[in-house]
Amino acid sequence: MEHNSLETAKTAIKMAISTREEEKHLKKDFAKKGIKTAAVDFGGEFNKSVPDIIERAVIAAKRENIIDSSHVAQGAVAGAAHDALAQMMPRTMGLNVGGKIGISRSGEHIVVAIFFGVGMFNLNEVTVGLSHRSL
Repeated sequence: MEHNSLETAKTAIKMAISTREEEKHLKKDFAKKGIKTAAVDFGGEFNKSVPDIIERAVIAAKRENIIDSSHVAQGAVAGAAHDALAQMMPRTMGLNVGGKIGISRSGEHIVVAIFFGVGMFNLNEVTVGLSHRSL
């Protein structure tokens, strides 16, 4: 069963905000519904880490068979990850971030959600970025 972009986006967000234990259960539940998912943790200084974050998203999507190794599929995930990061940029430039990337696919819909805690002194700000591609 193919889900629409809204439903696919919700699963990517749930993967991004889940704990590792929750992630395992969500992954199984979503698979039963025909939605492929992946998630990967990340942390570091935002500006220097953008290429690494995009690369992790692509690798996770390939590892979990969300996409194949084609240029088009990898570009779709990389583009969605980049767009999600661009949404976060005003809150994260020059700061340390830590969190998780969630990736979801149902049929032609691929969504990348990024959930980060942003380190500022002893304050913990949070931010979310989300982007969709069709493949």
